Amino acid sequence: MNISLRQLKVFLAVAEHGSFSRAGEDIGLTQPAVSRCIRELEQELGLKLVDRTTREVTLTEVGASLSATLARVLDELESALRDTHGLAEERRGRVRVASAPTISANLMPECISACAARYPDITLMLRDQVQTLATDSVRHGEVDFGVIVASEGTDDLVGEPIMVEPFLVVCDRSHRFAKQAEVTWKELNGEKLVLLDYASGSRPLIDRALAEHGAYCQVAQEVGHAITVFRMVEAGIGISIMPALALPAMPGLAASGPEADSRLVALPLTPQIDRTIMLVRRKNRTLSPAAQSVWELIQQITANTPHSLASSKPRK
Repeated sequence: MNISLRQLKVFLAVAEHGSFSRAGEDIGLTQPAVSRCIRELEQELGLKLVDRTTREVTLTEVGASLSATLARVLDELESALRDTHGLAEERRGRVRVASAPTISANLMPECISACAARYPDITLMLRDQVQTLATDSVRHGEVDFGVIVASEGTDDLVGEPIMVEPFLVVCDRSHRFAKQAEVTWKELNGEKLVLLDYASGSRPLIDRALAEHGAYCQVAQEVGHAITVFRMVEAGIGISIMPALALPAMPGLAASGPEADSRLVALPLTPQIDRTIMLVRRKNRTLSPAAQSVWELIQQITANTPHSLASSKPRK
């Protein structure tokens, strides 16, 4: 049957007022429109619902039975629709977000704090995972969305870039690079490197950049955490290439120059090569109102960082 909600509401108005004209006035329709709705409803049902004379409109026995049931059903429907509309405005519940380690350590704490202040009824739960696991958590629906390094193999997800950041060379102050203002990728040729392993979203980008610029290096150590990289560089095991977002984990906060406490120096690499940080979620899955609020909050926070898309410089 092809019965519309409008037809049912018109029928209830006629049943209440006992008149096509008064029903039309109540619901904002002309009398011919009311008559047409009732006629179409009767045709769909194959039943006579009203008896109409020149003086009055009365319900048939079937019409009276339908009217009694329909009033309750429509009340329940309107109540359900109001509740659903309320859910669209609701900002409460638990939101799970997966992110790669350097992002977890140096971006997400601010996001979690801001979420608690702005949305006290939302609990943001962080799943700190290497890039590959964070991406899989999004795919499998274990989290609402992820904050990861843009990389190949994520075409099955909906992604939105939020910031870009350059790669830097990190070395001990005793290293020859420490006296330079910047380092070219070509100058890395022959150096021993301490790098994040292939679970990191940055590693494929670093390997590609080294190959493109003819820098053939010995990878002395591959590790899983930024702080381990920095400690190994301090120990003289090699130098490193790290994204700018990892620098807060570096001893002395990566300050370069004689006033810094760190034994390490971070220097720009030229030509500049960036990595992109992006929000990702499953395709064809709508975020809950709470998750959408957190998604937008992370966008707002990263928009005010030095590495936001708005403030980033084009690649050289």
